[in-house]
Amino acid sequence: MEIALNDIAKSFGREVVVQGFTRTLASGSRTAILGPNGSGKSTLLQLIAGALIPTRGSIAHRLNGEHVPTDRVYSHLSIAAPYLGLYEDLSLRQAIAFHAGFKPLRAGITLEGLARIAYLEHALDKPVLHFSSGMKQRLKLALAILTDAPLLLLDEPASNLDAEATEWFRALLREHIDDRTLVVASNRQPAEHDLCGDRIELGASHRRD
Repeated sequence: MEIALNDIAKSFGREVVVQGFTRTLASGSRTAILGPNGSGKSTLLQLIAGALIPTRGSIAHRLNGEHVPTDRVYSHLSIAAPYLGLYEDLSLRQAIAFHAGFKPLRAGITLEGLARIAYLEHALDKPVLHFSSGMKQRLKLALAILTDAPLLLLDEPASNLDAEATEWFRALLREHIDDRTLVVASNRQPAEHDLCGDRIELGASHRRD
């Protein structure tokens, strides 16, 4: 998927979070949005996702040369982010099945296979509510990366992951990124974005993330 951002601005009340941003993310590109907390990384990621509407400017999404309407962008992306929760009253088995009912998993990936890849096969019938923070993050990442979507968005993917789990994430992403468009928001942690060849640097002048 190609994303063209033209003179984008985003304000919350009087607070300007993103201003005058122009960039085209080519289909199949791998881009890191880098900056400290409060620099606007998550806001920019949500603008790319179509979850936020810019205050000024325009964003165009194209898939295989065809325009994707803003209200349909969500059906072509998968995302993992700290501010996106899980349905914690569901068991792991139910949570994966619920997700797959809206977003199909990649070819060859089964419900049980996803749990196994995330090292959660022992917890298939356990409520997600009782998972540790690391288990929840592995589930979020596995659901995002193993979803069959041309646009993959990851916000601070190493959050709540220890060193071993961070290496698991990097290996999983490397194996399954293929020719999808990848955008990663990170506090400049190389382990989160070292697969990205392009960089967007945001300064500390913004006060919302």
